[in-house]
Amino acid sequence: MRLGELPDRLHEFDAVISCTASTLPIIGLGSVERALKRRRRRPMFMVDLAVPRDIEIEVKALEDIYLYTVDDLASVVQTAQANRQAAVAQAEAIVDAGVQNFLHWLEQRNSVPLIQQLNAQADEWRALEIARARKLLAKGEDVEAVMEALSRGLTQKMLHGALAELRAGDAAARERASTAVQHFFLRKER
Repeated sequence: MRLGELPDRLHEFDAVISCTASTLPIIGLGSVERALKRRRRRPMFMVDLAVPRDIEIEVKALEDIYLYTVDDLASVVQTAQANRQAAVAQAEAIVDAGVQNFLHWLEQRNSVPLIQQLNAQADEWRALEIARARKLLAKGEDVEAVMEALSRGLTQKMLHGALAELRAGDAAARERASTAVQHFFLRKER
């Protein structure tokens, strides 16, 4: 269609996107008002990408007109950019937390051999004390006395190394041992 036909046919369009090199607006307030009357107040979506504007700015004040200009789009772009930057910051925080968790897991993996050795030693002590308790029960010893001996034997085996460290070495070594014993054995359960 020719540009001259636009005022008479404007009512036919739900959306108008304009971007010409005209130095004056090509869509005026009057032609948009007439188009709205012919449309029986059905809304129109208009985008003016021209600089200077193709659509008179007063059109924006009309009901049932949704007019967006280059300035509006710049605002949308800035808002979207700010949202993207915020999302990037959130993503970086998530990645950092994941990396920290992974590094913590790796550090814990260094303790696995020691944990395995502790479990193996505890299992060995438990097996020795159970074997001793079975022998005592087979000889007809009192069950309560056997249970007492079993628990005492396990306790002594578990505390032997710590008690030996508290008695041996110089004052600094005993102080370190004392701190470790308090940390491992005298903690309050939460």
